[in-house]
Amino acid sequence: MQRRTLTVVVISQVLGGAGLAAGITVGALLAQDMLGSDDLTGVPTTLFTLGSALAAFTVGRITQRLGRRGGLGLGFATGGLGAIGVVVAAAIDSVPLLLPALFIYGAGTSTNLQARYAGTDLAAPARRGMAVSVAMVSTTLGAVAGPNLVEPLGSLAEGLGLPALAGPFLLAAVAFLAAGAVLLVLLRPDPFLVAREIAASSATTGGAEVPAPKPGPGVVVGATVLVLTQIAMVAIMTMTPVHMQEHGHGLGEVGLVISLHIAAMFLPSLITGVLVDKVGRVPMAVASGVTLLLAGVTAALAPNDSMVLLIVALVLLGLGWNFGLIAATALVVDATVPATRAKVQGSIDVLVALAGAGGGALSGVVMAGTSYATLSLIGGVLSILLIPALFRLRGARTA
Repeated sequence: MQRRTLTVVVISQVLGGAGLAAGITVGALLAQDMLGSDDLTGVPTTLFTLGSALAAFTVGRITQRLGRRGGLGLGFATGGLGAIGVVVAAAIDSVPLLLPALFIYGAGTSTNLQARYAGTDLAAPARRGMAVSVAMVSTTLGAVAGPNLVEPLGSLAEGLGLPALAGPFLLAAVAFLAAGAVLLVLLRPDPFLVAREIAASSATTGGAEVPAPKPGPGVVVGATVLVLTQIAMVAIMTMTPVHMQEHGHGLGEVGLVISLHIAAMFLPSLITGVLVDKVGRVPMAVASGVTLLLAGVTAALAPNDSMVLLIVALVLLGLGWNFGLIAATALVVDATVPATRAKVQGSIDVLVALAGAGGGALSGVVMAGTSYATLSLIGGVLSILLIPALFRLRGARTA
């Protein structure tokens, strides 16, 4: 069952990755074009991360009651409808339609991230990091291809009478809807429901049901790591395309930098998963904070016309996020049981999404008021704050 589950998750993640790349790559540029203000370029990230927060809460609750199929399938379908709305808004130049469409599109990005949990439902505790990594690395193909297709998708959109920046959202609509269909049709038996039945059976002794234990300290620490890494990553990533365009870089160069960033977010996952299982959750989370700091410093010091240093900075940014996400996800799964796990996971991803929304919203304001270099330094320094939380967890374990 675990092998079949991972196979289905892999297929859905390849499709979902292509969908999430649209908002990351051209969302800020589309807002800049339609809203006519640099100060508002963080609005798309804010809206689709707020939408992802609502979706994370809803998907978590649906999953707890109906299983992964229902929760994830509905989330991807909703994201696909949002992407269609963005395309229509760009076609008719309607800001009032663009804003709610971006909000709804966020459901797809949240669901793509939540799908990583499906791979852990039936995994042995010692292989949970690897299970997360398989789901994460599967996102790479679609997520890396998406930004590199910006120019051809733009040409396709123009051929259909649409603005060029609407092209990636056309791909997102198809990709999210296809990912939802794959999960609804193929994710049988549902891994979450099976895991819950196994846990319920194991928790009974002599006919008496043993109450589910409360979540451990790993939940709070894992959530802290997820939130801080998300803020740092989103803030820097969101403003990089705007910073590049302001200094003469074309859409092709923007697509290359963002695609390498996304590759670093997902492609190292198989190695990261092994390290999380073998070296430990806490050391890999510390490595996340250090790597994100290096990313912020590199981005701050990079000359405006230096593609090489921008690539290095964004690759480090993606890698640091990858370390933090897989380590923190394993911490959360370790500290929960199936009876409450999906609700806890959904609630944590709400916090992660809100953190991303705050990071995206403030990034435009900070960059407009100061500079891209200052924004990058703030993001890098912020990520180091996760280390005290990790010492707290070690203290709780030894107490």
